[in-house]
Amino acid sequence: MAFELKQSLRLSQQLVMTPQLQQAIKLLQLNRMELAEVINQELVENPILEESADGSDNTEVDASGETQVAEGDGTSASDTEAEQRRDEESMLKPQTKEEQLVAGQDDFNWESYVEEFNSSSSSAPSMREVSEELPSFENVLTKTTTLEDHLMWQLSMAALTDQERRLGELIIGNLSDDGYFSAAFDDIVKESGMDPEDAEEVLKIIQNFDPVGVASRNLQECLMTQAKFMKPRQALVEKIIEAHLPDLERKNYSQIAKALAIPVDKVIEATRLILEFEPKPGRSFHSSDTQYITPDIYVYKVGDEYSIVLNEDGLPKLRISPYYKNILQAAKTDQSADKGKVTKDYVQDKLRSAIWLIRSIHNRQKTIYKVTEAIVRRQRDFFEKGVQHLKPMILKDVANDIGMHESTISRVTTNKFVHTPVGIFELKYFFNSSISSADGSDSLASEAVKEKIRQMVAKEDPKNPLSDQKIVELLREENIEIARRTVAKYRDMLSILSSSKRKKII
Repeated sequence: MAFELKQSLRLSQQLVMTPQLQQAIKLLQLNRMELAEVINQELVENPILEESADGSDNTEVDASGETQVAEGDGTSASDTEAEQRRDEESMLKPQTKEEQLVAGQDDFNWESYVEEFNSSSSSAPSMREVSEELPSFENVLTKTTTLEDHLMWQLSMAALTDQERRLGELIIGNLSDDGYFSAAFDDIVKESGMDPEDAEEVLKIIQNFDPVGVASRNLQECLMTQAKFMKPRQALVEKIIEAHLPDLERKNYSQIAKALAIPVDKVIEATRLILEFEPKPGRSFHSSDTQYITPDIYVYKVGDEYSIVLNEDGLPKLRISPYYKNILQAAKTDQSADKGKVTKDYVQDKLRSAIWLIRSIHNRQKTIYKVTEAIVRRQRDFFEKGVQHLKPMILKDVANDIGMHESTISRVTTNKFVHTPVGIFELKYFFNSSISSADGSDSLASEAVKEKIRQMVAKEDPKNPLSDQKIVELLREENIEIARRTVAKYRDMLSILSSSKRKKII
């Protein structure tokens, strides 16, 4: 078989994401706090950028987006090839003075450039005057005791051999946040080199530590350990936990009474005691950090209209350092051509990066403003009357309203929050699928249907809870057509138990 080499030409088009466009897309999907971190990092890495204090000279450029609505170039980060190319061309559209700067022409006027960059007025109100309540300094520094630390302290006080203490450390190191032993016990025993019976004794010692029942391998073992600590011991409680836990979970008290040949009242009395046990011993030590939500945008009602205000508080205000103006000018007149060129290239590169950062931030703020404006316009009934009046809306609806691609809307609405007269919501919250009405005259958002289900369950009789089919019938009376399996799905999403598990006899 012969091989042959040939040369051929082929013309093709390929979409290339420039670093500038990648930066614009990245900033678009950051929330406000992440954006502040990126800006602070750029302030450290880029000497061209400076954070200016209030009342400084008019060369400052507000990086928080205060001028973005009037000045933004409207670039959208699209996933489709045609729109991405158009977006990139829009972002890379030559600006005469910037081209002069990058080319290093001698007649470039720094003062004129910076003043022009600041001359645009903003149509988006500033939130600089709004003060937020931040957590106290003590709350930030407080260190809580973890479950592992608490158990290790008790283990160090126990009269154990070095080998037993080593096994105890392995057991404690394999506990879940709820306090359950989550590893294979046989593997732990082999690793410690202990006899299985002796290892079981060490496990029981740890299960008797505070909180009682910790290091249990399942719920039954956890409840039984706590039952044995009752004074006096309750034999009926231990029998129910040992042999009838599934019936207890289903609240089938009559079946338990029949199996044990005792009155139902006795079962209910024992159940009251079991309900006082802690099914998750490690819960009180679980260190879940508080998630503080800072809205990216505010919606206020002023008279009969709604006002949209960008939250700019805490975002650094950037300006281009005047010091580097002089460096660039000095580089042009430097007698050493090589040294002057290196300095000039470095300053121009950093300045180009600073310009793209500011333009990308402007574009991000403008896009968030436009998306929120479209949401408020479409969901006015929600802001007036609450969740039950939320209308069906998809990304394409807002994308068509503001002339951007759906992927751009998706990035803008993810992990960004809006403060409204009816609460704080993620922008993604307002996009819901449609639930048809029974007569086909109108449709309702799925989130509004979930709210109706939640309210129905909250008002039900605990001794006779609503079944999924009953909820379907009640919704049909309100002109909402929905299947029973959809009700079950929404109920699971709302973390609502089934009717059999919600039923309360006690």
